[in-house]
Amino acid sequence: MIDFIGSALPLYGLALGLLLALLAVGTLLGKLLGMHRWGIPEALLAGSLGLLIAPTGALPLIPPAVISLWDQLPLILLTLVFASLLLGKPLPALGGLWRPLSAQVLMALTLAFGQYVVAGLAVLLVLQPLLGAPDVMACLIEVAFEGGHGSAAAMGPTYARLGLQSGEALGLAMATVGLLASTLVGGLVVVVARRQRWLLSDGPAGTEASGLAGGASQLLPAQPLPAQALPLQPLPLKQLSSESLPSQPRPTEPCNSEPKPVEPQASASAPAVPAPIALGAVNLALNGVAVAIGWGMLEGLRLVAENQGGGFALVIEALPVFPLALVGSLLVRLVLERSGQTHWASAPVQNRIGTISADLLITAATACLDLSLLAKDWLPLTVLAVVGLLWNLAVFLLLAPRILPANWLERGLIEFGQATGVAASGLLLLNMVDPEDRNGTLTPFSIKQLILQPLLAGGVITVVAPLAVDSWGLPTWTAFCFALVVLWISLALWLAGRQAAA
Repeated sequence: MIDFIGSALPLYGLALGLLLALLAVGTLLGKLLGMHRWGIPEALLAGSLGLLIAPTGALPLIPPAVISLWDQLPLILLTLVFASLLLGKPLPALGGLWRPLSAQVLMALTLAFGQYVVAGLAVLLVLQPLLGAPDVMACLIEVAFEGGHGSAAAMGPTYARLGLQSGEALGLAMATVGLLASTLVGGLVVVVARRQRWLLSDGPAGTEASGLAGGASQLLPAQPLPAQALPLQPLPLKQLSSESLPSQPRPTEPCNSEPKPVEPQASASAPAVPAPIALGAVNLALNGVAVAIGWGMLEGLRLVAENQGGGFALVIEALPVFPLALVGSLLVRLVLERSGQTHWASAPVQNRIGTISADLLITAATACLDLSLLAKDWLPLTVLAVVGLLWNLAVFLLLAPRILPANWLERGLIEFGQATGVAASGLLLLNMVDPEDRNGTLTPFSIKQLILQPLLAGGVITVVAPLAVDSWGLPTWTAFCFALVVLWISLALWLAGRQAAA
């Protein structure tokens, strides 16, 4: 055993070193090319460079053994991303949330389940008659557009077991298309919205920003967002407090007098700030605890499934640990808040852990793409990407004005970005139109993410969907999702009517 570990360590070190080097080079080139401001992760460029020097690339410099190790990383890194989501953020109060959140939640559910509907119709009516595509291909839009590269890579083995060998490669390619499309199409929508004065910030209610309308320069975000696929990543907001204002001289003091040094006052009630190294180590340990809780829950479910059997056992067998790591993250945060030890869970450190994990995930997953599978399946990729984008755009433009409040475009735009290119794209689009979050779009979106993240975009429904397709058949699954979409839309319109009449 010791000999095996000793012989494997150099290979693991080489794999990690090459991955970090690729990410560093890709980040540098991406910043020089301005990819960051358009919401395109530099990690995507890093992965493309890795694809170029992979064993099947134009310059085969990376050993096949390293690619084999990289191919195992996405599921591990995605679990770490999910474990970091809630640790650094205060848990919201649950009282009175449904009324302001109802439209946001129902629109997100409509987008997600509608992706299964349009994908099912595309497979049944186009791809199966032409190519004999497997039923499970109808799950690719939701896993790639909503879940991104991490979910697509993590679900790849499940698709392969169900007959879609190219599922991971197609999912990763569609996730890339979603990132690009959400930024380009969303940016075009922003231009049109400014000309039509659809934005609340361009009207009387937003006098502070009324002078910003119409300029093409407003497409650039005021503050660049982190290029990462994190569902709950907050926008940087400019806040001004009385403590940040420079103190004015007293009337009795000359204005040119030297300022008196202020002695720091220690607060007996405030907890001591941990040293940076200790804080980083503690936050990594908290991530480990969240992952361990998720792993323990999964093992418990597997024990129950062994006795239950049937469909429940199939679902638990395919369920990865990362959705449960999010539950672990929630429980750890709850314990910290109840015990008054939240100062150990640092939001900047947790965000950094999530960012690095997501960047490494995208780099590794992209570098491991099998281009031969993409060349073979270019038609399914094109059809699914087009119908998914058209569906998201239709829901945004037709449904959002009817069910969302006055700032429908800002709230709908962030949902369109989330449903097309994960949450980071939605936050980028919001930053194009309302960088100060004057219309209060971030709060309902973040809480909605907290509610739906365990279910969609890599959650339980994403895991269950291919199993349901395989068990029920694609026509039944598509009809079921269509019924849910009709229910969500009807409920959203009904609630909007009630709130308008109130």
